[in-house]
Amino acid sequence: MSTDSDPFEFATRIAALDAARQRRKLRVVEGVDGPRLQVGGVPMLSFCSNDYLGLAQHPALIDAAQRAAARYGVGAGASPMVSGHTAAHAALEEELAAFVGQPRAIYFHAGYAANVGGVPALVGRGDAVFSDALNHACLIDGARLSRADVQVYPHGDVQTLERLLAASTARRKLVVSDAVFSMDGDIAPIPQLLALCERHDALLMIDDAHGFGVLGPGGRGTAAHFGLSSPRLIYMATLGKAAGVAGAFVAGANAVIEWILQSARTYIFSTAAPAMVAEALRASLRVIDAEAWRREHLLQLIGQLRRGLAGLPWHNPASPTAIQPLIIGGNQAALDVMAALWSQGLWVPAIRPPTVAAGTARLRITLSSAHSEADVTRLVTALAEVARTRPAAAPTSA
Repeated sequence: MSTDSDPFEFATRIAALDAARQRRKLRVVEGVDGPRLQVGGVPMLSFCSNDYLGLAQHPALIDAAQRAAARYGVGAGASPMVSGHTAAHAALEEELAAFVGQPRAIYFHAGYAANVGGVPALVGRGDAVFSDALNHACLIDGARLSRADVQVYPHGDVQTLERLLAASTARRKLVVSDAVFSMDGDIAPIPQLLALCERHDALLMIDDAHGFGVLGPGGRGTAAHFGLSSPRLIYMATLGKAAGVAGAFVAGANAVIEWILQSARTYIFSTAAPAMVAEALRASLRVIDAEAWRREHLLQLIGQLRRGLAGLPWHNPASPTAIQPLIIGGNQAALDVMAALWSQGLWVPAIRPPTVAAGTARLRITLSSAHSEADVTRLVTALAEVARTRPAAAPTSA
């Protein structure tokens, strides 16, 4: 019940988060050297960044950004549709489209903006969106904002999806799915999804935030990983993870991208990202293409970590990607393991509901090519010590 001092019950609701061990904590990072951070004056080895290729501090990207800042300044000044679309942005979009083998691409200032704006541009009232149950929040929000009929199918369940598509009488159908799922690290059955879209006259939009730069020949993403190409495929990826900078893009057929440009409110009504970001991303594409050793080293680290986690009492679901979840179970248990690692200078975040399902609180371990084999050994050794000294709850499969 509200009180005069707290009429909207904010304090009460925050207390409820505390009681459920669901309140998030904001930490201030003071220094960054790859996965080595300074947090509150304490050196930490991070296993929580999405900088999968270690490019965020690459000299070529920094140099490109500095040169662009000297030329363009540090702000775009307006929406891309007004005066914020520079030669740097135009070149980046052409290079992104070529990189992923699509006719055209459009660059957004943020991944959330790409999906929250892109999905409602593609479908609306009278249409239908079919969404994987474990999709990222920005796809979920984009689907809701579209005002289309939203049908959620169980994670990776192509049989249920086919039944839903076959039964739909919507004028336009759009299937949306993460390509690599952000909390479990598994890869969507994209070939089967695309086949269903071909069969049932639907479009497929995939969010490859965690696959771009890492999977596929030359890091060209999950669609390239499967060798897929289709005018029905709309490819979205973020550029603040493996690419090491910021923003996102959507790529696809010329008419599709032109329609998104004309319709996506998050594109039309947002100030463009600075040109120095676009130039840093152009440099990133060149590095991704040239330095294949980064992906090779990352793959070796993934194998090393999975072997090390195999003997622990917690569940490590199958994941061939840089995202390696370790399912602890209860919220407090996950926080306790995180705290024990933190005390040893290891930052591995505990992920709890509502981000993941109740009973599947976990450590979300992310690897980077900037990690060494010694770093992974240190993490595995610390986890083994925590397992020996703390009683483990029964693991919960995700």
